[in-house]
Amino acid sequence: MSDLHIRFATLADIDTVLRFWREAAEGTSISDDHAGVAALVTRDPEALLLAERDGALTGTVIAGFDGWRCSAYRLAVHPDHRRQGIASALLEAAEQRFAALGGRRVDAMVLEDNEQAHHTWAATGYHREDHWRRWVKPLAD
Repeated sequence: MSDLHIRFATLADIDTVLRFWREAAEGTSISDDHAGVAALVTRDPEALLLAERDGALTGTVIAGFDGWRCSAYRLAVHPDHRRQGIASALLEAAEQRFAALGGRRVDAMVLEDNEQAHHTWAATGYHREDHWRRWVKPLAD
């Protein structure tokens, strides 16, 4: 994995990240647009982690911390680069960020139907909590 470089996203990365998510991520979010990602990067410049190999984007994770909870979103690895330890490396970098910020536990949003992701999360030490359900309310149409 020595050729894998993990860094924080910048505003210049937004369009590349959005194209990457369309190809590598499962599903979409109301925030998957230029304005949404720009707001994330502007508010917390260290939240969006990018994994690159030979200058090409191979993976992402959003490592958000609100001062109370550590949340992982958008863990995605390009289909051509899966099963090479990129997700594990991204999660390790996210966990290091959380620990440095004083975080105590990571919550991850994982699609119910994404079986491949379930294996990835379990292999990195995460477990499912079935007694919780996510409740959402969009603030805009």
